[in-house]
Amino acid sequence: MAQILFLILLSFFTISILLVPFINILYRIKFQRQSQKTKDIFEIRTPIFDRLHAHKIGTPVGGGSLIILVVAVLYFAVVNSSPFFGIERTAVYPFKKEVQVLLFTFLSFAALGLYDDLRKTFGFKKTRFWGLRFRHKFLAQWILALAIAAMLYFNLGIDIVNIRFFDVLHLGIFYVPFAAFIIVAFANAVNISDGLDGLATGLLVICIIAFLIMSRSILDTTLSTFLGLWIGALIAFLYFNVFPARIWLGDVGALSFGATLAVVGLLLGKPIALAIIGGMFVVEVFSSLVQILSKQIRQKKILDVAPIHLWLQNKGWEEPKIVLRFWLAQTVFAILGLWLSFF
Repeated sequence: MAQILFLILLSFFTISILLVPFINILYRIKFQRQSQKTKDIFEIRTPIFDRLHAHKIGTPVGGGSLIILVVAVLYFAVVNSSPFFGIERTAVYPFKKEVQVLLFTFLSFAALGLYDDLRKTFGFKKTRFWGLRFRHKFLAQWILALAIAAMLYFNLGIDIVNIRFFDVLHLGIFYVPFAAFIIVAFANAVNISDGLDGLATGLLVICIIAFLIMSRSILDTTLSTFLGLWIGALIAFLYFNVFPARIWLGDVGALSFGATLAVVGLLLGKPIALAIIGGMFVVEVFSSLVQILSKQIRQKKILDVAPIHLWLQNKGWEEPKIVLRFWLAQTVFAILGLWLSFF
């Protein structure tokens, strides 16, 4: 455990040193949140969001890209020089294949998210590649998720769902679409949650700490090394992301982190625990899904605005109050998920 704590500190100090210069670079290239008027025609108009968050125009986005770069480089270096760090290389799955699926998920969804950040920030037109519609991006998410699910099934031989109090369920080839659904769902859940300062980042830290405990319990140092580096980077980022935020994750971070969080749960064979530990992400995406279905089926809204954190803000809750209470709720979900996993 001492080695993992060292890795947490290593990534924490690395991000801490690099983040302020990185923020200055984002300002210099104007990689910032734009006003609604500058967004292209594919952006959904959300007047309530624009009214509540008008003061955030100009805040740099894309902060997740620095986390992804640092964690990926450090992880690749550490796992290939484990003896130097005093880390015994143990894994539930073949070492190289587990590293491949983690890094592929981390980087591929980051690339998709970066494309979306660039499109929204610089307003590329629909006549070019950059103007792909939302359904095309959603299809791209599914293509990546199916590729990752296939890696989990064919390369690592994972096809189980561990259901506490019942039994281990083997899904066979049906594991691929099941895993792909989990990946897409969490990628979008984290992206939806990245709407208030510090909300998504804080929720992620709580979830990843829970999964670090689980990975340590099965002696999967390949996975726990990645989680340790990820935690340290997120904590350093959170210092600049809490209210009032100086930088946001952006889609590059939110999509990547959501998909990777799902893959971690799948690698541990506990997608049910993933849904519990990531309970507030589930609440967030469920509130948006119910809103969409209600508008399509009933032609009326259930909430004034979705997701639920925005609804609470519209009701008059202060932003830090919402974030802190969501963190507390997520902590309870994480404890519950861990308890059910070890029961």
